[in-house]
Parts: sequence; C-alpha cells; structure tokens
Amino acid sequence: MLEPKIKSVQCLSLAGLHRMSYKEWGDESNPNVLLCVHGVTRVGDDFDNMARALAADYRVICPDIVGRGRSDWLRNPQLYVLPQYVSDIVTLLARVLPDEHQQVDWFGTSMGGLIGMGLASLPGNPIRKLVLNDIGPVLAPQAMQRIGDYIGQDLRFDSFEAGAKFVRDVSVSFGEHTDAEWHKLATDVLRKDKDGKWVRHYDMGLALPFRSATPESAEADQAMLWAAYDAITCPTLLVRGADSDLLSPETAKLMTERGPKAQLVEIPHVGHAPTFIHDDQIHIAKQFLLG
Repeated sequence: MLEPKIKSVQCLSLAGLHRMSYKEWGDESNPNVLLCVHGVTRVGDDFDNMARALAADYRVICPDIVGRGRSDWLRNPQLYVLPQYVSDIVTLLARVLPDEHQQVDWFGTSMGGLIGMGLASLPGNPIRKLVLNDIGPVLAPQAMQRIGDYIGQDLRFDSFEAGAKFVRDVSVSFGEHTDAEWHKLATDVLRKDKDGKWVRHYDMGLALPFRSATPESAEADQAMLWAAYDAITCPTLLVRGADSDLLSPETAKLMTERGPKAQLVEIPHVGHAPTFIHDDQIHIAKQFLLG
C-alpha cells in the first residue's frame, strides 16, 4: 500500500519560529503538486483516501496547519488567523515547489478553503485550480457560534471510545460514514495526554480569535473575504453540502456569479462539510482537477 512521508518546514510568526508538519504522498519528482488543507479542528490525515486516489497524478501535500496535529503551537494564540496561515503556506510552497514559476492545485475544506482564497487572491500567486469545500466569503453567524463553542471545550475523556463518541456526535453533519470511517476520523484527532486521558489534538488557544470577534469585526472580515474572492481568476470549483449551515444556498449562488464564477456542485444528505473520504466525492474533485 502507498504510504506517505511525514516532513516539516520551519515558519515564522511575530512570536518567533514554529514548525509546520505535512504529509507528502506520491513521487517527489512529480512537478504536478496538489495541496490539501483541512478544516479548523481537523488535520492533514483527513485526506488520506483522496491522496491515495490522486498520488499517481500528483505529489500530494497535506499540512497540519499550525496549532494542530503534528505541528507546533503558537506562543501567541491571537496569531491563529488567516494571514498567519497564508504566510505559513507560502513558506511550505517555497519548500515543495521546484521553482518560483511552478503552479499548484488547491483543495481546501472550510478553513482550508479560506486559506486558499487568501492565497489565490494575491498577484503572482501559484494556484492553477482551486476547490473550495463548503466555504465562502459569508460565514453564517449561528454556524460560527457553534464552531467557536466546540473549539473552546477543553475536554478530557477517560477512554478512546468516549472521545470517539464525542467526535462522532459533533461531526454528524459530515454525513453517513461506516463505523470504521468514524473510528479513523476520531483516531486522527484524539491524543493521549501525560495523565492518560484522551484529548483533542489542537491548541485550545484556537478559540481565542473566535471569542474576540465582534459584529463590527465580522462585517469587516466578510468585506475582506469578498474582496479576496472577487480577485481570484483561476478556475474554481465550489462544493456545498446540501444541508450546510455554514455556506448558504444564496452565498453559493452569488459565488457562481462573482469573482472566478465558480462551478457549483451540491452533495445531498451532507452538511458542513463533505469529508471526501468516499469514492463518489473524490471523483468530483478528480474530475475537476484533472479534467
């Protein structure tokens, strides 16, 4: 079975240096690179199935964004914001792309899509094709409240099974999955701490920017995100979970009319966000990226 390499790159923030870990799949010499970037509380391991399916066509890079998974935590949690994430990705691309003119394809789920939007909006950016998985410039306030509340719960579980049940319960919007798939989705994000308790993999400081948000800052962020989206020129695929509470049908429709005028695909019986574990979902990405 194809196995990935675990690597890391050193990045810079205003608080100092930190290490970002990433999984690399496929032939290191393949000039075709696909970057897969996860949601706010998830990890690069989420893309294992998709990476295996695409590793014959791409060198697939799946980072753990700082504060999560195998990556370091930031000394200042106020820096868990999009500009820092985009900066880290630019550092990563300098490592993995063979030269400054090399292009990269991007698949971003939720937060990973926002990072992709930020990068794709910049002059001279390297993104050739962009997939936005259940994310857009308008973030429904009730969904942001739900995610913010979930992020900030500093929970400890006596057993893996208890932690896995929690992960499954809060991830029900991902749609139908087998017990084995739910087990992996939990395994990827649960860790044993020094006291033998099972905890989630990320820095609880991730919740700080959510808690610091105000109606005024949310409005400013939305204006900034629309400006970024309108600046994107590469071919863009927007995937929406038909039951999503984060990306509304109205916003999705606007995204097909503005900026890159994204191609829209809706996945039935799924909310926020499609996991792209299953073959039918992977086929949607593969058809767009390689078509």
